[in-house]
Amino acid sequence: MQHKQPYRLFIAEKPSLARAIADVLPKPHQKGQGFIRAGNGDIVSWCIGHLLEQAAPDKYDPRYKKWQISDLPILPEHWLLIPKNSTEKQFTILKQLIKDASVIVHAGDPDREGQLLVDEVINYCKINIEKRRAIKRCLISDLNAEAVEKSLNNLRDNQDFISLSTSALARARADWLYGINMSRLCTIKGQRQGYQGVLSIGRVQTPVLGLVVRRDLEIENFVSKPFYEVFAVIETDHKETFKAKWQPSEACAPYQDEEGRILVKALAENVCQRIKQQPAYIKNVSNKKKEIAPPLPYNLSTLQIEMAKKKGLSAQDVLDVCQSLYEKHKLITYPRSDCRYLPKDHLKQIKGVIVAMSHNCPNLIPAIEQADLNLRSKTWDDKKVEVHHAIIPTLRKADLSRLTADEQAVYIAVAIQYLAQFYPNYRYAELQIDAEIARGKFIAKANQMIAEGWKKLFRSTNSEPNQQSEPLLTHLVKKGDQGLCIDAELINKETTPPQPFSDATLLSAMTGIARFVNDPAIKKILRDTDGLGTEATRAGIIELLFKREFLTRQGKRIRSTPIGRRLINMLPSDMTVPDMTAHWESQLNAISHKTYSYHQFMAQLTQSIHHLIAQIDKTHFTQQLP
Repeated sequence: MQHKQPYRLFIAEKPSLARAIADVLPKPHQKGQGFIRAGNGDIVSWCIGHLLEQAAPDKYDPRYKKWQISDLPILPEHWLLIPKNSTEKQFTILKQLIKDASVIVHAGDPDREGQLLVDEVINYCKINIEKRRAIKRCLISDLNAEAVEKSLNNLRDNQDFISLSTSALARARADWLYGINMSRLCTIKGQRQGYQGVLSIGRVQTPVLGLVVRRDLEIENFVSKPFYEVFAVIETDHKETFKAKWQPSEACAPYQDEEGRILVKALAENVCQRIKQQPAYIKNVSNKKKEIAPPLPYNLSTLQIEMAKKKGLSAQDVLDVCQSLYEKHKLITYPRSDCRYLPKDHLKQIKGVIVAMSHNCPNLIPAIEQADLNLRSKTWDDKKVEVHHAIIPTLRKADLSRLTADEQAVYIAVAIQYLAQFYPNYRYAELQIDAEIARGKFIAKANQMIAEGWKKLFRSTNSEPNQQSEPLLTHLVKKGDQGLCIDAELINKETTPPQPFSDATLLSAMTGIARFVNDPAIKKILRDTDGLGTEATRAGIIELLFKREFLTRQGKRIRSTPIGRRLINMLPSDMTVPDMTAHWESQLNAISHKTYSYHQFMAQLTQSIHHLIAQIDKTHFTQQLP
């Protein structure tokens, strides 16, 4: 393979992206082994995912082939990457191309993993410092020719993305250190208790398993309790009635649970007797006008959650469908996105995207005709867009009948969410009447729609009935009025256990992990970060737990298996709750924003591993495993 003339080398993450780049370069094209040469001498080559992988422990020292507690923790001083056997041929080709290229253009996917994936190959090839500094970065999130050409005309310096690559490197090494050391220790301990398999431990997978196990135990140990609500039926001076709910005072606290529900029936019955035929003094009437903006376009997690609810698709199903819509059909933008915002530069493409949607989804034409393309939702925000933007339809026109049913469903969902940006806010009145009866407080609440706005779009496309609560008669009731409590209603209810996790709720728990975190400081940090795992890894983590037989499916329900449950019960709680790994995720995020260092992160991680090994070795794995 000789390339005597100086050439620019584009390195794509996958062959599909390489073909999209080659398609916009000058013709004629010459196809070589593992590369495409354009008419102007440019060469496009590709990785096939990661071409390099972390070396196994025995590559550092042969004694690590045998799993022994005395060797732990394994902490490499100098990290080794080795070419993967399955893609070694392509790696050899790419290595020679990198050596001979005059200019290198990094065209990995626009996220931290895509950044590292190509960077690590270039670094492995040990090019000189001048050539390294000259590397360009091409960010492509839409595989259609016009979008790819635009990206090629807006190359950036790869140096600008070093912190993104460092963050991904820290994550990869953290996962290796944590996974190798903890899995070896727990497996050896498990084998001593009679378990023959590997007890796989992961920085993210184990806390996810912990979420499911704790939910299952909460359901199994749940004891239903009756509780009681009291409603006053109030008649106004105008002989019209409304119902108001009793708000227990602080004096009732001994008779309430932690959620404020009354558990003693006699107390509720006493309230009913006391308020009947008593004056109802109207203490306040409020009629607040409120608005709800359209939901932002999808990122991967919100799309996975929505498709799990609507179609029962797993996170992995949705990711696979999205990859097909992006790579094969070129109908949506880059799918592994954690962002729900769009750059203002995209405003120029609105009409083109809408025209493509009209062609691809004729059923949406009535909804498209009612959209106002001059409206601007909060999605257009350059400050919120970093490497990639929200998932939206591309300018491509296609025959959707050639797509699978799942591909059609996902494309239409993405299209409707984009279209919602051009619908007005949903507007409603939040109505409330505060009344006092026999010194007790009673409140009536209702929402009354003023303008349906964007909700009309989802009602018409989902064929869902418009749910409208009954309006309160606030135009007839005012502060200072006196009504009469003509009746009281005692409602008997039962507390219910939480629902088992489903694909949608488990993904939602992983993205909104702050709800499950104990440390208030970490909880605060996490409200603004990505949660447990990343957009690109969550589906794989859930699938891995099924593969390891730690989780099982019962219809749409996700339940823990006996071995998954026993593993969580035998581990230190630090390893099974999201606090630690969520804290790491926020630090990895900080590394990518240059507000935290790689060395700080790795030092803290090493300290944690020493501590956990000591904890497990001394006190855990005393039960018989199944």
